[in-house]
Amino acid sequence: MDREHYKIQNLEDFFSRLSRRPEGKAYICAFEKGSDETNKFLCKYFDAARKYGVVIEGKIGNPTEGNLAYYEEMMGMEFQMSLGFISSSLKRWLPRMKASQRESVACAVYDSLESLRKSGKTENMLKNAYIKFMCWLYYKFERVVGRLGEEEVPKILYHGSIGSYERMLIDILWGAGCDVVLLPGEFPLKELLEVREKEEQKKKMFGEPPGITGCTNAWIAGKGLEDFLTAPAARGDREDLFYNCYCRINGVEDKLVYVNELYQFYRSLQSEKRHVAVVSGMIPKPAPDEVMKVQRGNYGSFEQMVSELAANIQYPANQKLRGILVKAFAETLAGERKDAGENLNRMLNKAVYLLCWIKRYQDQLFKNWRMPEIGCFIYLGGCRDKNEAMFLKFLARIPVDVLILCPNLNVRCCLDDPLLYEVNHETSMVLDRFPDEGGRASLGTAAYHAERELDSLLYNDSILFRDRQFTKADSITLKTMDREIKILWGSELKYRLGFDAQDGTVSMPVIFSKLSGVKDRKVEEYWISIKQLMTPETLVVSRVPFISPAMPNPMKMYATEFFKNGKLKRSRIKSHASYPYGFLREEMQEHILDKLELLIAQKLIRGTFENGTEYTIVSVVLNLPKEALRLIQQFDFTKKNPKLIYIAASETLPTLEDSIYAAFLNLVGFDVLFFVPTGYNIEKHFNRKLMEEHQAGDYMYDLEVPDWDRIPSAIRTSWRDKIFKRG
Repeated sequence: MDREHYKIQNLEDFFSRLSRRPEGKAYICAFEKGSDETNKFLCKYFDAARKYGVVIEGKIGNPTEGNLAYYEEMMGMEFQMSLGFISSSLKRWLPRMKASQRESVACAVYDSLESLRKSGKTENMLKNAYIKFMCWLYYKFERVVGRLGEEEVPKILYHGSIGSYERMLIDILWGAGCDVVLLPGEFPLKELLEVREKEEQKKKMFGEPPGITGCTNAWIAGKGLEDFLTAPAARGDREDLFYNCYCRINGVEDKLVYVNELYQFYRSLQSEKRHVAVVSGMIPKPAPDEVMKVQRGNYGSFEQMVSELAANIQYPANQKLRGILVKAFAETLAGERKDAGENLNRMLNKAVYLLCWIKRYQDQLFKNWRMPEIGCFIYLGGCRDKNEAMFLKFLARIPVDVLILCPNLNVRCCLDDPLLYEVNHETSMVLDRFPDEGGRASLGTAAYHAERELDSLLYNDSILFRDRQFTKADSITLKTMDREIKILWGSELKYRLGFDAQDGTVSMPVIFSKLSGVKDRKVEEYWISIKQLMTPETLVVSRVPFISPAMPNPMKMYATEFFKNGKLKRSRIKSHASYPYGFLREEMQEHILDKLELLIAQKLIRGTFENGTEYTIVSVVLNLPKEALRLIQQFDFTKKNPKLIYIAASETLPTLEDSIYAAFLNLVGFDVLFFVPTGYNIEKHFNRKLMEEHQAGDYMYDLEVPDWDRIPSAIRTSWRDKIFKRG
C-alpha cells in the first residue's frame, strides 16, 4: 500500500473534509514544541480527536491477559501471513466495519507485517505482532476504524513516548485513512488545554466585548463637585470610551454653606437633564420580591455561575450598554472572589445582591441611554458594608458618575478601590439626608453646627453618650460569679466589662443566669434577696408558666405569612394591618425584628427548622406584653438595661413560649435571671447552653412565691446580731 507523505499547505488542512483532499489521503504530523499557531491548532485538533477519534495519553499499553484470553476464545490462535486471512479475521473480530474500511485496515496490517518479515522476523514474532494489533484495534481503536472513509476524517492524537509496535499500529491507522498528530510526553498539552479552558470561561463570563470601555478620573481636574458638572460630551472625544468620575469627598469645606452647595449641585444636574439617583444613610437591602425575581440555578463553578447569572441583566434598547453592564458585573464579582475565596454560596449571595441593585437603579440611571450620556449616583454617608462597596465598584465601571459624600469624619466609609479619587477636608459635619428636594433642604446656623461639633468631641466612642445616640446593639452574655450579679444588676451598661461602641453599634454585656437552690435554706432571706433586685426597670414572672400554648395570640394566624422560605418578611410584617409595634420608635422596631431574625437564624430554640418552632417564635415575639414593650421603648443601649426575673419554684417548668420570651429578651439587651430553688432543668427548650448556672445552696421544694408587697426590702437584724456580728 502506498504510504507517501503529502506535504500540507497549512495546519488547517487537517480539518478539510475527505472529498477536498488530494487523492483522499490522511495526514500525519509530529510536533516537538509549541508556538502560538501550533498551540491554537492543537487545541482545535484535541477537540476534533475527542469527537471523531481517539486521544492517547502516555502509552497504549500491552494487551492484558483478559484481552488475550477473550481473543483466543473468539478467534483461536491460528495465523496466516496472507491478506485474505487478515481480511476474514477482521470481519469476524470487528463485524461493524464496512467492507471498504476492512479492506483499508487489512492492507495496512499486511504491509506492516510484510515489512517485519523482510527485516528477518520469525513466523512466531509475526503472529505475536498480529495478535497485538488485533487486540489494540478492538480495545483502543474500534471507534476510529468504524469511521474510516467518512467525510469527517477520523483523528488520533498521541501524547507520550511511543514504542516501535505502537508506532507501527499508528502507521497502520494512518495508512488506512486516519489523521495522526504525535506529541512527545514532555509537551505541556494539559497546561495548554487548561489555559484554553480558562480563556473560554472568561469569554463566557464577560460576554462579547462591548467595544466601549471606561476612562475613569483620567480627565478630571481634581475640583470635586465641579468635575461632576462637566458635560459628558466635553470630557473627551474618543467614541470608544465613556468618561466618568468616581470620587469620595471626606469632610466639608464650610459648614454654613455645605447643604446649600449640595442642593445647588443637585439642581445643576437636573437642569442638564442628567439621570440622577440619590441615596442617604444606607442603600436599602434587596427586598424579598426583588430577590425572587433573580433567575438562578445550581452551579458547578464560579465561571458558570457568573455567565448564567448575567442573563438577568437586560437592556433590549441598547446591546452595547448591556455588554458594558455584563462586563462590569463579571469584573466586580471576580474582584470580590478574592475576598470570599472559593465559597460558591457566598459568591452567589453577593451576585444576587448586586443583580437586585442593578435592576433597581437601572431605569433611574439609563433611561433612553445613548453615548456619551453619563448618569450620576450620589451616596451620602459612605459604604456601611462590603456589599455596598461592591455595588459602588460596579457603578464606577459603567457609564455612571459615582459621588460619595462623607461629611461626618467620625463615620468611616469602608470602600477601598484603586480607581477611587479622594478629596479631604478637615471639618466634620453631621448630615443625615441629601438635600435633593427644595422642601427638604435645610441650613444649619453657626450655633447649631457648634453644638454638633461639641457632640462629636464628647460622644465619639467614649463613655459619654447622647441620649439614645445608637440605633444598633448586640448583646454579649457575661460569665460572672453569683456574688457579682447584685453588683452588676444596678450598673449602666457602659460601665460593664466588655462594653464597646464602634461603627455605630453597641456591644452590650448582659446577664443571663440561673440561680439554683436556697442559701443556707433560709427561705425568708431568699425572698428578700429577690425583692432587692426588683428595680423599676424589672419584669417579674412569679407564676409558671407565664405564657402557655393555650393563651390567645392574634399573631399565630399570620406567622406563616411573616416567615417564608427561611426568611423573615420584614416589610410585610411592618405593613400588615395587625402589626402591633407601629407605635414604637422606628429604631426599636428594627431592633426587635433584628433580634427575632437572629433568634431564628442561630437556632437557639430546640425544634427551629425541624417541627415548625420558628413560627411559634414569630408569634411569641410579635405578641410581647405591654410592660415589656414599654421597657424596650425606653431602653437606651448605653444606660441601665431592662431586666427579667423568672421564679420557677414549683414542679411546673417553663413552656416553650416562656423559653422563647426569655431568650429573645436576652438578645434585645435585658438582664435575665432565673431563680430555681428546686434546681430542676428548665433549659430543655434551648438548643445549647445559654445561661450561666450558679449553685446558691440546698435544693428546696414546694415553696410558694409570696406576696411581694409583704416582703421587706432588707433583712431584719436584731440588736444581739449587731453587737456580736463578725468583722
